[in-house]
Amino acid sequence: MSDLRDAAMSAKAWPFEEARRILKRYEKAPPEKGYVLFETGYGPSGLPHIGTFGEVARTTMIRRAFEVISDIPTRLICFSDDMDGMRKVPGNVPNQDRLREDLQRPLTSVYDPFETHESFGHHNNAMLRRFLDTFGFEYEFISATEFYRSGRFDEILLRAAEKYDDLMAIMLKSLRDERRETYSIFLPIHPETGRVLYVPMKNVDAAKGEITFDDEDGREWTLPVTGGNVKLQWKPDFGARWAALGVDFEMYGKDHSTNTPIYDGICRTLGVRPPEHFTYELFLDDKGQKISKSSGNGISIDEWLTYASTESLSYFMFQKPKTAKRLFFDVIPKAVDEYHQQLRAYPGQELKAQVNNPVYHIHNGDVPESKMVVPFSMLLNLASAAGAEDKAAMWGFIRRYAPDASPETHPDLDAAAGFAVKYYEDFVKPTKVFRAPDTKERAAMEDLAAQLRAHDGATDDETLQSLVFAVGKAHEFENLRDWFKALYEVLLGQSQGPRFGGFIALYGVDETVALIDKGLAGELG
Repeated sequence: MSDLRDAAMSAKAWPFEEARRILKRYEKAPPEKGYVLFETGYGPSGLPHIGTFGEVARTTMIRRAFEVISDIPTRLICFSDDMDGMRKVPGNVPNQDRLREDLQRPLTSVYDPFETHESFGHHNNAMLRRFLDTFGFEYEFISATEFYRSGRFDEILLRAAEKYDDLMAIMLKSLRDERRETYSIFLPIHPETGRVLYVPMKNVDAAKGEITFDDEDGREWTLPVTGGNVKLQWKPDFGARWAALGVDFEMYGKDHSTNTPIYDGICRTLGVRPPEHFTYELFLDDKGQKISKSSGNGISIDEWLTYASTESLSYFMFQKPKTAKRLFFDVIPKAVDEYHQQLRAYPGQELKAQVNNPVYHIHNGDVPESKMVVPFSMLLNLASAAGAEDKAAMWGFIRRYAPDASPETHPDLDAAAGFAVKYYEDFVKPTKVFRAPDTKERAAMEDLAAQLRAHDGATDDETLQSLVFAVGKAHEFENLRDWFKALYEVLLGQSQGPRFGGFIALYGVDETVALIDKGLAGELG
């Protein structure tokens, strides 16, 4: 363990860098509460999306890294802001007309458009927890509604009433003039309509812990700030939650970064040291737009898992969290293959390299062996050339290429074969465009077919790749990339593809000859 801790203390992998920062927070004395608290927040205004998973996955990676370098116990809280008022109806849910009746009510008081739970907030919380549970995350779930109504937030709310002027001063600096006139850190829940009210305060009585305000109809009300009668505006709520729970670490997207001084200021004013934070870049859809829960663009959690393993998604989340990345279907094959490349590299690495390998953090140091003897990208091309409609058909080719492999001994390969068929049918097949070869390309492909027919030597990847390479040189392709591109476009209907020798070895020499003949005859398009 000491060797691992030594390696972790100098590791450049970002989870260890963040873990060391948290440890420095307690270099003088351990936390009085007895543990280090990690938090991740969730706004259940729409269905959980993949960015939410990324936040929990990355926070968990840092938590586990911290546990390597420190003996201080840890906790992870997933906090749902389900007491927020529903400001607009999400565009990707049913029964939208009925939902409009509940605008401005807390999400846990809003009709569930799916009619499976007591509210929309409860439904979305259940969706989040179901998914986090399938990944085996260790976390504690807290509902803001329960947090406010149970009294767990009362002490901080009373302190907020005492510090009302100071907290307002922090917020007013960040607001436009017209907003300042009606702004209050407190949002009353109307006793009759149940709606979250955005109204100015007429009086804040710190001694009694009460607020007085007029509702939209001009009627005056006085409510206690405790017991769920009032909630905080979202920015003050962020910092106040840190103070109430004693949060030590929270990460959030770049769109929150300008609010960090506000969150910290709120927390300090309430008498608590702000946590360490980590700002990650946003995920973008295929058009370069930020992915959003309410609009449903980008990839959903379930969609990724339709085409690839959970580990490939974790790998994608590990990569360069401070760099904006497109999160669309076309990133999946690369993530799958790179994940397995790292798995294969891991056993041969020294400990210092292992703790920097993404798979160490994905698997919390218990790294499995990769059984993917065929890359996912190659499986996609096999599905294309073979017209495979299920993974059983794929295994006919895989067994010839890797005789020792079977679905039982290579479960990750078996799953990937099934994923590849689905991915090919949905994303590759509809975009394939075959073309006819030009004169030079046709002569080279006829030569390649003839040499493959006559070939009676080894049929491994490297031997066949050398043969394809030699044909390209013999036909004077100045840039051999043009030769391989021609093979892909004529035979596979795409501009990029696998190492062609590896493809022949997997698909079969005779089958490849037949594919070339069809391509030259114009029978593939």
